[in-house]
Amino acid sequence: MRFSFRPVEGAFYELFTRAAHNLVRGTELLNELSLPGVDVQSVSERLTEVEHDSDAITHELYKKINSTFVTPFDREDIYSLGSQLDDVMDHLEAVGNLLYLYGLTKLPALPRELHELVNVLDQQAKLTAAAMPKLRALKDLEAYWIECNRLENDGDRAYRMLLVRLFSGEYDALTVLKLKEVADELEAACDAFEHVANTVETIAVKES
Repeated sequence: MRFSFRPVEGAFYELFTRAAHNLVRGTELLNELSLPGVDVQSVSERLTEVEHDSDAITHELYKKINSTFVTPFDREDIYSLGSQLDDVMDHLEAVGNLLYLYGLTKLPALPRELHELVNVLDQQAKLTAAAMPKLRALKDLEAYWIECNRLENDGDRAYRMLLVRLFSGEYDALTVLKLKEVADELEAACDAFEHVANTVETIAVKES
């Protein structure tokens, strides 16, 4: 029989779960940008509020690490996972802020491929939120990181098609520069979700 000297105290798992649920809130807010008559300023401001809450969760996580003698798994992995979840939220907030500040929602329509990227992020966020509570038992997680990586590949394809459209001559040069910055943040968010999944895989392998 295998014995574990790891603590069963659940504060770390709860913090990871809260951070992941904020990512779902973030992608849901980005999805609102496709609705007719949406208040873009309100969406941007609410994204900033969610990002501030995520920052607070990350600081709480770091404080918990520094005040805990024995952690559920390696400290560097806890730091890494907390930081990566926060990175995703930073990219989501940047997307909302740039769309508002650049006035891009005043275009006749945002590129379809941009909405496809947001849809990929929404799926990744929901997968991640469902996976975080499973860290406690470290079971039934393989399907999560496999699917999250597959979705990242979908995001890469949508990003490349978005670039093709941006440089097709459909938009003026200044609009292309603005949309390209938004596209880069969306693609970075997809990558950041994959980094979270890879860290979860690393933790599961180490602790198995």
